[in-house]
Amino acid sequence: MARRKPKRVENISIIDFAHKGKTIGKGEDGFVYLIEGPVPGDVVNAIYYKKKKGLRVAKAIEYPVLSDKRTDPKCEHFGVCGGCKWQHTKYESQLYYKEKAVRDAIERIAHDDGAKVLPIVKCEEIFYYRNKIEYSFCNSRWISEEEAESGEEITDRNAAGFHRPGVFNKVVNLNNCHLQESLGNEIRLFLRDYALSKDYTFFDYSNHVGLLRNLTLRNSSIGEWMVTVVFRDDDKEAIEDVMIQVKETFPQITSLFYVINQKMNDTLYDQEHILYHGKPKMEERLGSIRYQIGPKSFFQTNSAQAKNLFDIAVDYADLKPTDVVYDLYTGLGSIALYVADKCKEVYGIEEIPQAIEDAKENQKLNGISNATFFAGDCKETLTMEFMQTYGKPDVVITDPPRAGMHVTVVETLLLIAAPKIVYISCNPATQARDLLLLAKKYELVQVTPVDMFPHTQHTESVALLKLKEGS
Repeated sequence: MARRKPKRVENISIIDFAHKGKTIGKGEDGFVYLIEGPVPGDVVNAIYYKKKKGLRVAKAIEYPVLSDKRTDPKCEHFGVCGGCKWQHTKYESQLYYKEKAVRDAIERIAHDDGAKVLPIVKCEEIFYYRNKIEYSFCNSRWISEEEAESGEEITDRNAAGFHRPGVFNKVVNLNNCHLQESLGNEIRLFLRDYALSKDYTFFDYSNHVGLLRNLTLRNSSIGEWMVTVVFRDDDKEAIEDVMIQVKETFPQITSLFYVINQKMNDTLYDQEHILYHGKPKMEERLGSIRYQIGPKSFFQTNSAQAKNLFDIAVDYADLKPTDVVYDLYTGLGSIALYVADKCKEVYGIEEIPQAIEDAKENQKLNGISNATFFAGDCKETLTMEFMQTYGKPDVVITDPPRAGMHVTVVETLLLIAAPKIVYISCNPATQARDLLLLAKKYELVQVTPVDMFPHTQHTESVALLKLKEGS
């Protein structure tokens, strides 16, 4: 079948954001277009080249009218690296569309009243807010159209940065990233330049060879830094050279690890993290609670907004000293420990055993005696027998992954019928889906969106549900 010939379409009015940073546009021809790059309020001329789920997928080529919601992006890599896709949108407008996304999900998926969605909690710091970033090293950097069309020979192929979206074997070479404190840029650039000066090889994603592979940088609000350098080749002499250079150049690093990863994928949860220097864990504090975070630990990647998120959950839970709390998908016990001083008992469930080990360690660190943690999948651990053993919860707090709660967990919650559920979510769509299922016995009281990730389409939200009378 012949490939569809691109067709020029003029005067498409951009009316809303869609998923993954794309936008929805309405053409004068009556068709609806999915376009990456514009801002609602723009009018664009585009090339239409395929259909997807009833939409015409197009590429904007001209902007006859620019939206008043636009602003100049701060980052020189905007539009190339794939991160911060909303950075060209004024922050007030970002908040509007995030709040709208939560309200739309409540109305269209949960079939409830969108007026129950309260104003979004904005992020006071819209740059340098992340406490964790993962970079990749690659021997085949992304080449811009301008470079490719220049006709000049390109010799500097190595890169340290983010993968180009949709291209597994290309990495955008970053000069500066505005997501994390400046020390993160300094470490990445030093490691890149030092490796180049020593002719150390960067990872080849097509042939699966090369010394330097990845770099993970974590930092806490109290100034601690955890750095993990990932190598592919087990070259002990080169690894020792790189690690001692990083250690001596950056005394601010409090935990320095390395990993030798020879797998086909970049995931590190199943890999040994070798402590080269410093402490085995980094400390973070939210309110009065101290958290020890290991290199494999999950923790909210925006510490300041995490505290706001937890405070909203506490407010919604309205705990009493006699209350029993279940904390589902507890991770390293971050929320369970945060609420422990406000209730009688809290029980946390998490399927990752290492996270439960972290939770128990953090429990001891904070001198908390009324928290108990269980390693196991929520759909298998949360049962009626569990409730009979540990008591019926007065409040259930649940913070599942993006996929939402398993239907078995929802069904068990309906059987348990706790008086109150506080549902924290990083995906308004799956949260709304679960709220619809829970509506058999629960009334949705209100929802508060929280902007954890400025310049992206991602939104967290906290929902309060109360058991209906007679349920």
